[in-house]
Amino acid sequence: MSAASRTATKAAAKGKPSAEDEAPIHVLWINAGLSCDGDSVALTAATQPSIEEIALSALPGLPKVAVHWPLIDFESGPVQGADTFIEWFFKGERGEIDPFVLVIEGSIPNESIKPEGYWCGFGDNPETGQPITTSEWIDRLAPKALAVVAIGTCATYGGIHAMAGNPTGAMGVPDYLGWDWTSKAGIPIVCVPGCPIKPDNFSETLTYLLYQATGAAPMIPLDEQLRPTWLFGSTVHEGCDRAGYYEQGEFATTYDSPKCSVKLGCWGPVVKCNVPKRGWMDGIGGCPNVGGICIACTMPGFPDNFMPFMDEPPGAKVSRTASAAYGSVVRRLRGITAKTVDSEPKWRHRGDQLTTGYRQPW
Repeated sequence: MSAASRTATKAAAKGKPSAEDEAPIHVLWINAGLSCDGDSVALTAATQPSIEEIALSALPGLPKVAVHWPLIDFESGPVQGADTFIEWFFKGERGEIDPFVLVIEGSIPNESIKPEGYWCGFGDNPETGQPITTSEWIDRLAPKALAVVAIGTCATYGGIHAMAGNPTGAMGVPDYLGWDWTSKAGIPIVCVPGCPIKPDNFSETLTYLLYQATGAAPMIPLDEQLRPTWLFGSTVHEGCDRAGYYEQGEFATTYDSPKCSVKLGCWGPVVKCNVPKRGWMDGIGGCPNVGGICIACTMPGFPDNFMPFMDEPPGAKVSRTASAAYGSVVRRLRGITAKTVDSEPKWRHRGDQLTTGYRQPW
């Protein structure tokens, strides 16, 4: 963060107006990595908060925000023109907008492993007329960004495009910049994985960073894989409605069953994700909640380490067998207890006469 930005933050914290109070925090969004734009599409479903609430600074204490996102921006003029979308990125490079948050969607291909051409680009170089590669934009903008946020599993860890045998050498942002990289404000790369992203997970993370920029929030807490800890601190299994069936050793054999789906290939017991607990949108949906299995799309090893998706995970057969043996005993014990508590106490009994000791006052 620049000295002027720190001064403005301190002034705001003291309740004093500053010259930068009205200056927005810009969000520069590059979706030109290798991706399907699924994360951008998913974010339109965010509700807590919504992208509209962020863009309009509708949340209490949120600074003014200017979002430069290809999905919603209508600017389409020529390069270096007054009405061109890509010009905002040149402004970020020249230091004309400060602070700004750089959001990267899609995995980063290795542009040095081929003799000609390029894998992916974002806008043209006005001097040469040739595309500017996505990796070059990251080189230009990351050192000047307040924070760098990777959205979706492709941008965070490489995802589908980084599978073994791919020709692009694709990688996630931490692999490209370095896992120990920090922004000029001292903020590590923030990874919000998902294929696609859980909408509220990203909108909430972006909101946190905007509050942090104003001094209203401490350093964002991240785990070893650079994921926000409050979102990815628990496993799918811990928040899943089906977890009780696992404990009782009851496993689904068909997709229309409400029982635990481990036998069908679910990786939930080891995957860090909050979708079953939080739902996909407005608390509704999420893979196991609607009959699907967890294929581990928020994990750094996705997809290679978790295929084939529909087969039972290697360690699941052992744990499932143990759970089945333990669960059968638990079910019987609970059955005995249920018969005891699912009835009225002995001193009550059904009938037409009052025998509970109550005396009528009339």
